[in-house]
This record gives sequence, C-alpha cells and structure tokens, in this order.
Amino acid sequence: MPITIEHIFISPLHMPVCWVLLLFSRLPSLRRNASAGLNPSFSLNALRFILSSQGFDDLVSMRVLLLKEPRDGEAGPDPYIQELAARGHEATMIPVLSFKFVSLNNLSDKLFQPDKHGGLIFTSPRAVEAVKMCVEAEGRGEEWRLIKDKWNAKSVYVVGKATGDLVRQLGLEPLGEDSGTADVLSRLIIQRENAFLLPLFFPCGSIKREVLPTALRDNGVPLETLTVYQTAEHPDLQESLTSYFTQKGTPASIAFFSPSGVKFCLETVRELSSNHLTRIKFAAIGPTTADAMTAEGLCVSCSADKPSATGLAAAVAKVLL
Repeated sequence: MPITIEHIFISPLHMPVCWVLLLFSRLPSLRRNASAGLNPSFSLNALRFILSSQGFDDLVSMRVLLLKEPRDGEAGPDPYIQELAARGHEATMIPVLSFKFVSLNNLSDKLFQPDKHGGLIFTSPRAVEAVKMCVEAEGRGEEWRLIKDKWNAKSVYVVGKATGDLVRQLGLEPLGEDSGTADVLSRLIIQRENAFLLPLFFPCGSIKREVLPTALRDNGVPLETLTVYQTAEHPDLQESLTSYFTQKGTPASIAFFSPSGVKFCLETVRELSSNHLTRIKFAAIGPTTADAMTAEGLCVSCSADKPSATGLAAAVAKVLL
C-alpha cells in the first residue's frame, strides 16, 4: 500500500517501529509532496517531535561529518555545528590537519616595517594566527597599535569570512573577504594595484596553491611571499575516523574543507564506508576543494555558495532533503 502524507497523522504515537522506519525512509518524497501543496498542514518539525518523543532520535536527524579543525578562541558551539543543528542535522567535527609555525622572527621583522610593502594578503586563518603570535609573544602590543594604522592606510586583502574576522581582531580592516577563492581575490587585487607600488606581503602555508601568486606576477603586481606555517596530517586523524565510523556508522554527508583534507582523509573514508560510499552526499566548502574531490573520483553533491558556516549548512541541508 502506498504511503501518503495522511498516514502520518492517523495515530503517530502508536505506530509500530517498522512503520516509523518505513515512513522516515520516505521523507524525501513526502517533503516534495508537501511542498507541492498536497497537504499544507504537514510539518516535518512535528514529525521530528513525535519521533523524538518516542525515543527515535536516530531517525530524526541525519549525521554530517565535518573534516575540519575547530576555530581557535571561539566561545560556545562551533558555527558549522550550530548551523547544521538549526537545520535538523547532527554534525561531528574531526580535525584533519596539524600546523607548525616557522620563520616567525622573519615575519615579525616584516610586520613591523610596513613602509617596505604596499599591503598584506591573507588566504588562511593560520597565517593570521602567525601574525598574532608575533605581536603577543614579543610583548609588542603597544607598538602594534601604532603600526596597524600604517597597514590600514594600505590594503589588507583576505579570502573568506573566518580569515576576515581574525584580521579584524588584529585591528586591521580586511578587503575582499567575500571573494571566496584566491582566484577571485587575485582579480580584485589586479584591479586595485599596479606595478609601480611596493610589493604586497603574503604570509602563507607550505602547501599553498600557486593560483594567486601566478596571477599577480603575470599581471605585473609585485609580491613577496613568506612561508609561516607547515601543514601535515593530524596525528589522531586515522584513529578519529575509525572511531567515528565504528560508533556512529556511515554519515549521510561528509564535508571537506581543503584539498589537503581530501588528500589525507579520502582513502580511509573509502575503506571505512565500503559499499556505502555511493550513498554519502559529499560536500565542499568551495570550488578549489570541489576540484580536488572531483580529481579523486568523488561525486560532489554540493558546494557552499560562500565559504561560511551558513553557506555550507544550507548546501548540505538542500541535498539531504
């Protein structure tokens, strides 16, 4: 017998478990029927409440695995977990990368001599963290309060809201945080800068992509780079992934946040998910990560329209309908 929306309300609190399981497995089609106006009173939130009240919490939310590091220094819930929870999904975060900061003395020298550069470029939160370490470790906070105004008189370019927020905490005024990718940011920089200015200073990681430096140099924009952190696989990554799959099973969706995350996680994810791999909705924080996933043969179900918690959660929620 086909299931219709009306079956939900016949006597939901007395439905056998098998009917609850079958009903919830048909939620995508039921949701489509509801959006088509077959029954305006149908409410997924009401169904979730009913199932939860009867002890079926595992059926209420779909699990999402976030392969990323939690944001440093943030109070309260992580915004990615919070945004997904608001959409009815249970998210778990597993740190993928570990970082080692290098060349901090050299970085400090350049930061406190802004007259030698035409501006700053930050494409990752870790590069901003390195700057913060230089300011705080040497007790040069008072000096920085004067120096930052000289940098703000120039241009401070960033990619992404997370990086932009950290830059603001340093007292700097970011430009381009909505660009989303280094490729888009490079176009903004090329429009604003020219070959007659001092070189822009770009503190970066050891495995940065060459898109931005190449684009700037090809267009005559002078650039000076400095590697201020090295990226490696998190020492607990494999154990954390195995523990997650063992305890919670295969998630409905897995989100990648960097090409490095794809590199370090994908083989283990394939092994642990086994024949359930094709059921997983793979999500990317942006086009660069999506390209890395596609290159490894993954089907990318969705990408965030902007590299933010809201953007990713909206994209994931849409494909999990």
